[in-house]
Amino acid sequence: MSTAVGIALDDSYARALPELGVPWKAEAAPEARVLLVNRGLGIDPALVTPENLLGEGTAMAYAGHQFGNYSPRLGDGRALLLGELPDGRDLHLKGSGRTPFARGGDGKAPLGPMLREYVISEAMYALGIPTTRSLAVVATGEAVLRERGPEPGAVLARVAASHLRVGTFQYAAATGDVALLRRLADYAIARHHPTVDGYLGLYERVVEVQAALVARWMQVGFVHGVMNTDNTTISGETIDYGPCAFMDAYDPATVFSSIDRSGRYAYGNQPAVLQWNLARLGEALLPLIDSDQDTAVEKATEVVRGFTARYDHHLRAGWQAKLGLGAPPKELLDDLFTLLAERRLDLTTFLRDLAEHLRGGPAPVDDPWLARWTAEHPDPAVMDRANPVYIPRNHLVEEALTAAVAGDPAPFEQLVAVLSRPYEVRAGLERYARPGPTEGFVTFCGT
Repeated sequence: MSTAVGIALDDSYARALPELGVPWKAEAAPEARVLLVNRGLGIDPALVTPENLLGEGTAMAYAGHQFGNYSPRLGDGRALLLGELPDGRDLHLKGSGRTPFARGGDGKAPLGPMLREYVISEAMYALGIPTTRSLAVVATGEAVLRERGPEPGAVLARVAASHLRVGTFQYAAATGDVALLRRLADYAIARHHPTVDGYLGLYERVVEVQAALVARWMQVGFVHGVMNTDNTTISGETIDYGPCAFMDAYDPATVFSSIDRSGRYAYGNQPAVLQWNLARLGEALLPLIDSDQDTAVEKATEVVRGFTARYDHHLRAGWQAKLGLGAPPKELLDDLFTLLAERRLDLTTFLRDLAEHLRGGPAPVDDPWLARWTAEHPDPAVMDRANPVYIPRNHLVEEALTAAVAGDPAPFEQLVAVLSRPYEVRAGLERYARPGPTEGFVTFCGT
């Protein structure tokens, strides 16, 4: 057991899987102060102090495919698992200094990217998308050097169902220790998917929750930006908000990350990339799926091939509500995606405008598709509940981050408040609903 934020933290991960981590302590910060506390996580804000957060824990070990290239030893190079909260969630630090897994970097994080993770993860939560959540941002009082020069340093404290990743299983499998791999799988089953039937059942369940997750991303125009296997969770939560952003003009080729020069993780590629990542999980689980290698491969292949049908099911179900229809014809959906891309329409405002059109508002687009859709008798009330008014518009996020880093937290706090109720139209917030510039926006991961 350990103590942080004034409450007892379990160390179940460290106890169950000591081979998959290293005991470590966060680096001391010269002038640490809490800048931001999330009051919606059930933790007394008065207990969220630098002294309680910058403590001891475990630097977790994992491997991973980064942009398709396998790295056998990644791990928490600048992060730390403090332990598990009484409700079972992890409490985890990001930017807390170098660990034995650090790969040449300083282990620190700039304030801007930590605030970006805070606002985007909270927006995702409000949208109903499974996600890690941010507890606090702590300024360290020191500068870190990044692409754009020296920046104020910060540490993010976040909570998650867990930080078990596809990369965790890749690391365990690479050791050749089947007993270790089995203990990891048993731990994952007990913690996240206790009703599954065996290890093939675990694999099926992870494929299912990840198919549902990426379908939700696609429905709101979210681009993760760095979908490496070490950023694909076993729980089905979105994790590691680095060079992420929301798309304004609809374009499947949209890329925001400064490091994704080939477009591997473009918006339209995300489902296929996720299936590829899940295939890597299947490879890691083979020794547990069946003692006969060929049989194990056959069983795992059948599961991962089923990803497409699972994803299509979740995508269609989501669009059923977003279009206010009982069962949208496939051709209607396919033609909508073509229309959005050809006209580069703003996904968020277009869908809200469709509902207003049913109430007598102007046509949001001059195209035969509109008449075909209205002929299906859509329900605007259903659409209002499924289509957000407010998403983290890139220009507003950058505006808020710039102000906060310069010492003015008001725009950031206002943006977080707006995004906390994304489906509710509120007077005076029109600028938060409008799309911004669509060209030239780039995000940086902050590592």
